[in-house]
Amino acid sequence: MPAVDLYRPSEEHDMLRDAVRALAEAKIAPFAAAVDEEARFPQEAHDALVANDLHAVHVPEEYGGGGADALATVIVIEEVARVCASSSLIPAVNKLGSLPVILSGSEELKKRYMTPLAKGDGMFSYCLSEPDAGSDAAGMKTRAVRDGDHYVLDGVKRWITNAGESRFYTVMAVTDPSKRSKGISAFVVEEDDEGVSFGAPEKKLGIKGSPTREVYLDGVRVPADRMIGEEGTGFATAMKTLDHTRITIAAQALGIAQGALDYAKGYVRERRQFGKPIADFQGIQFMLADMAMKISAARALTYQAAAASERGDADLTYLGAAAKCFASDTAMEVTTDAVQLLGGYGYTRDYPVERMMRDAKITQIYEGTNQVQRIVMARNLLAAKEGTR
Repeated sequence: MPAVDLYRPSEEHDMLRDAVRALAEAKIAPFAAAVDEEARFPQEAHDALVANDLHAVHVPEEYGGGGADALATVIVIEEVARVCASSSLIPAVNKLGSLPVILSGSEELKKRYMTPLAKGDGMFSYCLSEPDAGSDAAGMKTRAVRDGDHYVLDGVKRWITNAGESRFYTVMAVTDPSKRSKGISAFVVEEDDEGVSFGAPEKKLGIKGSPTREVYLDGVRVPADRMIGEEGTGFATAMKTLDHTRITIAAQALGIAQGALDYAKGYVRERRQFGKPIADFQGIQFMLADMAMKISAARALTYQAAAASERGDADLTYLGAAAKCFASDTAMEVTTDAVQLLGGYGYTRDYPVERMMRDAKITQIYEGTNQVQRIVMARNLLAAKEGTR
């Protein structure tokens, strides 16, 4: 039986965690409640992350980035999400939006767009979903028609995280309708390209500080050299990207869950009923133990998936889906239990656990619902050779 290869954080990873946690608690946590209440972009978090080169740590060093490995990126997202899930989408979505360029783009395209991203001169969003193409992403209708040395893009993209705040957008569009997924190509679109506009922010249950809007493409002329990879390879690039970035959603879920557990632990130590702290009651202790146990398991799986991402392992598709699915289910359970531990107080906006519970829900939905993740895992299992998993 092959050994399970868990990615154990190094001393450098531990130092990074300490630094990000200190920054998050000092510069991000104080604004988290207001960001949620006002449904506004977390500008304070953005500025703090950029000032400390933590907004896009995955960008390779040759383009001015930190060249962080997959685990370091996970740790940054996890620690920011521990205090503010909306703010954690700044580094997470910067990776999601830019990874197609890193994976499949030309060297010239990488230099053109990774350099400003690394400097903090613009965020990067990812445009795959459409009004009628969610889980069935290959059914998209956005078209890209060749016109000389340009492509003209027309269509609507929906559920685009940080739309209207980002400067750059990776857009998937159909270049050959007869080929379905093999007729989809990827392009970089800039916010100031003529014909680009944005819908009103969605009114969401959670992650209210991260704007979610439609992106409208109305005759947008994109130079042909902004195509990411070859024509017809866009969908393959999109799926390969998600194999890596589902792990960042696992990291976000992990951070939300840890934040809820940490707050609940502090509360039950202080809250007294029947003459003693409620932490002394066995029923409370059982809940805390289960919460911590599930978080530990989610962290191990997420870090294992990060190791597979860094190495490009053959089982990355399975591990990425498993980490995202398990960590997000764990986050929903843990945050719900945290609300329960605070009783009536947990149900009010005076305490952060109700926000964490609302934020946790989206991690079960975006970058592929958890039902889709289970399909991905099952297909991967069935396709694997006997004894390999």
